[in-house]
Amino acid sequence: MKKLSFIFAVLQVTMLLSCKEKLKNEHTHSIKMQSDYLKPPIAAVKAKEFTEHGYKRIDNYFWLKEKENPEVIKYLKAENTYCDSVMKHTETLRKKLFDEMKARIKEVDQSVPVFENGYFYYNRTEEGKQYAIICRKKGDLKANEEILIDGNKMAEGKSTFLLNSFNLSSDNKILAYASNFNGSYAEFTLKFKNLETNKEIIESIEKVDGFEWANDNKTVFYVVANEALRPYRVYKHVLGSKEKDELIFEEKDDQFNVGLGKSKNNELIFISSGSFTSSEVRFISADKPNEQFKIFFPREKDVIYEVVHHKSKFFILYKDDNNKNYKILEAPLKGYEDKKSWKDVIPYDPETKIEEIDVFEKYLTMSVRNGGLSQIRIMDLANKKISSIKFPEPVYTVYKSNTPGYNSTKLRYSYSSLNRPNSVFDYDMVENKSKKLKEQEIPSGFKADDYEVKRLFATASDGVKVPMAIVYKKGLELNGKNPTLLYSYGSYGYSTEANFNANVYSLINRGFIFAIAQIRGGSEMGEKWYDDGKLMNKKNTFTDFVSCAEELVKLKYTSSDFLAINGGSAGGLLMGAVTNLRPDLFKVVVADVPFVDVINTMLDSSLPLTTQEYEQWGNPNEKLAYDYILSYSPYDNLKAVNYPNILATGGINDSQVSYHEPAKWVAKIRALKKDNNIVLLKTNMDSGHGGASGRFDRLKEVAFRYAFILDRMGLSE
Repeated sequence: MKKLSFIFAVLQVTMLLSCKEKLKNEHTHSIKMQSDYLKPPIAAVKAKEFTEHGYKRIDNYFWLKEKENPEVIKYLKAENTYCDSVMKHTETLRKKLFDEMKARIKEVDQSVPVFENGYFYYNRTEEGKQYAIICRKKGDLKANEEILIDGNKMAEGKSTFLLNSFNLSSDNKILAYASNFNGSYAEFTLKFKNLETNKEIIESIEKVDGFEWANDNKTVFYVVANEALRPYRVYKHVLGSKEKDELIFEEKDDQFNVGLGKSKNNELIFISSGSFTSSEVRFISADKPNEQFKIFFPREKDVIYEVVHHKSKFFILYKDDNNKNYKILEAPLKGYEDKKSWKDVIPYDPETKIEEIDVFEKYLTMSVRNGGLSQIRIMDLANKKISSIKFPEPVYTVYKSNTPGYNSTKLRYSYSSLNRPNSVFDYDMVENKSKKLKEQEIPSGFKADDYEVKRLFATASDGVKVPMAIVYKKGLELNGKNPTLLYSYGSYGYSTEANFNANVYSLINRGFIFAIAQIRGGSEMGEKWYDDGKLMNKKNTFTDFVSCAEELVKLKYTSSDFLAINGGSAGGLLMGAVTNLRPDLFKVVVADVPFVDVINTMLDSSLPLTTQEYEQWGNPNEKLAYDYILSYSPYDNLKAVNYPNILATGGINDSQVSYHEPAKWVAKIRALKKDNNIVLLKTNMDSGHGGASGRFDRLKEVAFRYAFILDRMGLSE
């Protein structure tokens, strides 16, 4: 094996040098331009005029949102045909990329079992099969395997299959699971299966967003969404009952979403109702599903809280305008309604954001972020001592995994870095020691020490230091000619983690630098980092990204002739905005399901996610917010200039970002651009926001994106 690994390493180095030399020699003449292909489809111009706040807008492609219009479907299919024809010469490259990425997957694999309520639960995959198989064994890992859900059988004859969630009744006899076949992340069908007879129960509930079992083994609470796909109602369903499901709770405020949860000790069921700036929690005893839900604490403006139940008290994760990074309080089981009875457990720290808490019988665990890095801290409830789990890399990702046992003294977590495959550990909270349970295996071979990982800081336009994580093959020459892929997201407070991505090594091994920009709008540097990249500060997100790109150029890691960028959804908005700001800075742009038609979407309250998103982007029905959004909305700020090579993707059943946004964006770019670069639109006609659902089909989509980047860089291998 060592000899084979050595040969593999030599081949990789040879290929790396060959590709870099090819890039240097052929970059100026090997790239096909638009004039080398057939003409792309031209979307019909159907001018629609809008007047808001005294400002007149003309939208020539507004009609593309008419999903039921055969002309729209015809146009999308024509774009797909054109896209396939342009990319046809990359078929060999795509096959090679797919084979490489597939070879990094251990096809026959199994997760680390999780013990809950008398059973070990795990999922496993089989060779050549797209979906996981969810199984359990009673009491002992040597016991007979019981298959709960076989995604491969469920997906037979379907182009898409999504399993949203599953859960079992407390007596382990009834399985409830929510799934769909259209790829939408918003609406699932809830079904039930009798595990004693292994037969489906002829009861199902449509358009379910989430659910929880009561402890009587027959009552299920579930959430449904309205026409705008906002989760807003909770119903109670009793298996076998012919009575109409009872409406338990309805959230009237259209900026609030509703969710369900159950305490780790299985004693309470929670209804959470929250916006981006306020929340409210209700609960009942899981043993008494017919009781009325009680409000824990009434909602207040700019106060967000979460409640975690311990048998002796409540723990509260809390933030307000004075505590941006959250703090932890405790409240008594009786008298919790009086806020004066709440006591600080972990006070607010301006340098540390508490992201999530969990409670065991003897321990309180915290996921926190300090200095841009994730940490796990554990408090012993008996003596209030706090310990932290230590990690070796300067840039890494760690998160708590599923540890369902309330009485457990072990905490499960997963760890990875840009050059370290994912590993699963159990942390002994008594001994303060970690034990590795499983490390991600890369069957084709992988040596972490062959790669360099660095953390860089770019100086933003307002002087703020913005972190970046980068990885590349050791021996890199800083000559400004290294092909580079810069990725980011930068919205909703979601942090862009520097975790291991096996797929991207198909680029790195070809001489690429892979970089992650941790820009404002995420929460990498705390809650203020998030606040400074939303609403009237949103443009910081875009200028931060540009500063990161400029820093890579300044340090001669790359140059604009070798720089590709990628982001999806709100990260696709980022792609559109920075392309408008600096079209000269990027060679290739890949925008996945991009949110680019911001002003139109935020003015249409019938669309999913719109009204509650006012707290992210602003309410354009108000002139100040309208003017600001309009000033950066990618679709509205396209101009007659030279644009980079662009690939935009969409999903016909996308519930988060409608397919028409990338379609309109591409049509308008084509109509305006002055260059001869390639602009492609590829719409998945079977799925939604996440693209293909099968693990191998997803790899084909990644291979397509990477082939586009390589091809536009002049690399053909």
